[in-house]
Amino acid sequence: MKLIRLDHKTGEAKIAIDTVDDLWHLEKILSTGDKVTAHSMRSVRIGTKEEKKHVKLTVAVENVEFSKSVNRLRVHGKIIWGEPEDFIQLGRYHTIDVEPGDKIEVVKIWHSYQLGRLKDAEKESKRPQIRIIVMDDEKALTAVLRGYGIDYGKEFHNSARKSDEKYDERTAQYFGDIMAEIGKHEEKHIVAGPGFTKDNLRKFIGKKDPVLLKRIIFESCSYAERNGVSELLKRGTIEKIIGEARLEQEEQMMEEFLTELNKESNLIAYGLKEVAHASEMSAVNRLLVLDSLLRMSKEAESIADAASRSKGKVIIMSEEGDAGMRLKGFGSIVAFLKFSVKTDS
Repeated sequence: MKLIRLDHKTGEAKIAIDTVDDLWHLEKILSTGDKVTAHSMRSVRIGTKEEKKHVKLTVAVENVEFSKSVNRLRVHGKIIWGEPEDFIQLGRYHTIDVEPGDKIEVVKIWHSYQLGRLKDAEKESKRPQIRIIVMDDEKALTAVLRGYGIDYGKEFHNSARKSDEKYDERTAQYFGDIMAEIGKHEEKHIVAGPGFTKDNLRKFIGKKDPVLLKRIIFESCSYAERNGVSELLKRGTIEKIIGEARLEQEEQMMEEFLTELNKESNLIAYGLKEVAHASEMSAVNRLLVLDSLLRMSKEAESIADAASRSKGKVIIMSEEGDAGMRLKGFGSIVAFLKFSVKTDS
């Protein structure tokens, strides 16, 4: 993502969308009543026929939906401006489809935590994407680490059994399928798993394509399942490779929160009531808040603004990730405090 222009007085911003993650960030930033301007296609009746025409228009946002399956953000609302005028009907509803490579203009009242999120998105878009494969001698699971969570992809299965006469041939086919999957993508890969199968894959690729091997980092994990990917996140493996990753950071902060909770620490708070009280005292150092709560609760929005103004860091988390689901169990909002505060109870 690139913030091309921002006018703090008018709230006008021009934003370039680079990645799928940018669409996810925008979904969390855009609110009802914001104005979004973009190029779009609109169905227009000409005589007895209906044709698609290229237009530029502005909608007053009523609904925003990020669709992972098609890598698209759908911004829906009433048209309040557009050109060419012959193809525009003010007051009618229209959906703008935003994709990587597009530029949009947004007019809104910018909260400080939203501006912080824009800056974070700009930084994240410059970081290399990482792909993960967890595998053993029977199967391999592929995944992509994104800002909003983990996208799990293809699975590969090894039909070879050690008693099989074609064991070597079928294992080579299994390794060849995994190697072909890695070769389709330019990003770095982490290949991890229990036992020696991953090491055998490394030898296989080394013989077939030594150049490809340079884009692969081999690690160990306990399972060739989704919890194997979670293990890599919690252990900090991905952070070592690509620097700070949002999802990994969320996992580690929730682990830190649970550790403090088990110690009965007085330097954490959770739930709207407790965190609001801490925020009123300017005691919030880090705030973890679920994106869905920010959309539904004005109080949560006020807490995030106050925390940001008092130099606290606001981390907006998605409930699609494991860390977000755990956060949901604590009222969807927790805070690490600068100092202990007494509750009103």
